[in-house]
Amino acid sequence: MTLTPGTHTVELDGLVQRYHVHGTGPVCVAHSGGPGILWDYLRMPAVEEHLTVVYVEPIGTGGSSRLATHPDGYTRDRYVQAVLALLDHLGLEKPLFLGHSHGGFVAQRLALTHPDRVSGIVLYDSAPVVGPEHGAELARQLQEYVRRSEGEPGLPAVLAAFESLGSLSSDEDVTRAVRGILPAYFADFRGRVAEFGPLQDQVRGVYISGNASSGVPELFDDRPVLGTIRVPALVLVGRFDVICGVHWAQALHDGIPGSRLVIFEHSGHFGHLEEPAAFADAVVDFAKGLDV
Repeated sequence: MTLTPGTHTVELDGLVQRYHVHGTGPVCVAHSGGPGILWDYLRMPAVEEHLTVVYVEPIGTGGSSRLATHPDGYTRDRYVQAVLALLDHLGLEKPLFLGHSHGGFVAQRLALTHPDRVSGIVLYDSAPVVGPEHGAELARQLQEYVRRSEGEPGLPAVLAAFESLGSLSSDEDVTRAVRGILPAYFADFRGRVAEFGPLQDQVRGVYISGNASSGVPELFDDRPVLGTIRVPALVLVGRFDVICGVHWAQALHDGIPGSRLVIFEHSGHFGHLEEPAAFADAVVDFAKGLDV
């Protein structure tokens, strides 16, 4: 399948869908996180040297349409519906599908409900659970982050940004909070601020509630059904990821038959930025074993 490089916009199921094509080789469709974080932080130039990456702008973000029920209604099944419409439009029968963070939740759901539409999935800094248990693990990881960051002048601002997450109600709130917590998402933000500082000023977000259209939060626990996933799966995680760390990566790996687990020892939530060569090696090696 040959795709035209650049930015493209198409109307699918009555919604505008924007996506971006970069790189060369077999196709990998990439879904960013959040929900509501704009796609561009996920650019993976080292992967693009070997794979054609189709970066989706998830519905509700960037140039893609918002739902009539916005900020509610962005369930995993709704994201999967949008992904399937895009795959059909592009004529992609079974691409590799990479989901980062919340995008990994979408990838899991896609593999569980439409395994015939992907050759494999990459669950990148993701988790099989959203709910109180995930929140408790986040709190534990934040304590570890505080211990590692003791004495750093920016620590109070990072913690204040985390505390604000429960009261967000606008795109501006989300962007401000994401920029505030960003240092905690790296293994060594302070030591590499020249590299990663610009991202803190560039990352943007959209307020998406996490509720179904009924207003009820979409909580889930996929652990009981992970064993039914039959597509090849690669689980990637940074050793110092505070939001979807090694604990959850191990649960995904243990639950999905035949999955591979790669831990990036010098990364947090952004291994594609912190260890780009190792990240690309893992993804490309996995893709070579698939019928993409």
